[in-house]
Amino acid sequence: MLRIRGLKKTYANHIQALKGIDLEVPSGMFGLLGPNGAGKTTLMKILATLLEPGGGTAELNGVDLVVQKGKARRMLGYLPQEFGLYPTLTAEQTLDYFIKLKGITDARERQALLGALLERVNLSSARKQRVGGFSGGMRQRLGIAQALIGRPELIIVDEPTAGLDPEERVRFHNLLSETAGESAAVILSTHIVSDVSDLCGRMAVIRQGEIVATCAPREAVQQLAGSVWEAAVPRESVPAIKSRHQIVSAQIFGGQARLRVMAEGGPPGAEFTPATPSLEDYYFGLVSQAAEGRGR
Repeated sequence: MLRIRGLKKTYANHIQALKGIDLEVPSGMFGLLGPNGAGKTTLMKILATLLEPGGGTAELNGVDLVVQKGKARRMLGYLPQEFGLYPTLTAEQTLDYFIKLKGITDARERQALLGALLERVNLSSARKQRVGGFSGGMRQRLGIAQALIGRPELIIVDEPTAGLDPEERVRFHNLLSETAGESAAVILSTHIVSDVSDLCGRMAVIRQGEIVATCAPREAVQQLAGSVWEAAVPRESVPAIKSRHQIVSAQIFGGQARLRVMAEGGPPGAEFTPATPSLEDYYFGLVSQAAEGRGR
């Protein structure tokens, strides 16, 4: 169990990236969902011992990640948003380098581990290929392989599917699902709602450095039962509807606007029909509420 209490971070330019994060992350896949600039990467870097917080604690199975950095790093696997690789090295040379960095010096042990990891991420056939020629999905799979070295108790993946095509995203989803064992916690930090709905049993939503919700994705969708409506309306009527109700999405086609609206107690108007709620409705509604609350 990862327990985060009162975690804060303010940068030198006075931007307050984290405003006292409280969060508990159990074993299995946990989604941290938030828009760009919400503080996700700052939080991930603190947990990965790469950034000092301005206050608060983060404890993983009794180890203080802020104070006991050496011990913490032996418990962690990390795939950052920008995963740098030497393009002229092969996949096996790259992974062997990371295994050495983890302190495994015995050549036979390294080779056995290297082979097992490449097999696990389906890169055995590409082991002699230079990583400069890898696709985005192959690079991310190699990144997961290095994050699994040493059987970590916490695996952190930051925006892992950004830029992947649909086929590669599905492959990566499958790999992450297989990675999330019962004993390890996997934090998936992303702004892509489908990553969380497809993979995570628990999630938190972060907005402007604060956690604004924690729940299971299924529970989040159930909260919206009977409160999401759809309609195609003239675009000039959108401002009036927006003044009375929360619009979670609006798509303009010619002179018509296709709206998804949250409204409790009945439809916003005669033209609206019930819509099946989704996690995107919950997420966009929530971050919209948080933004409006700060603008008042």
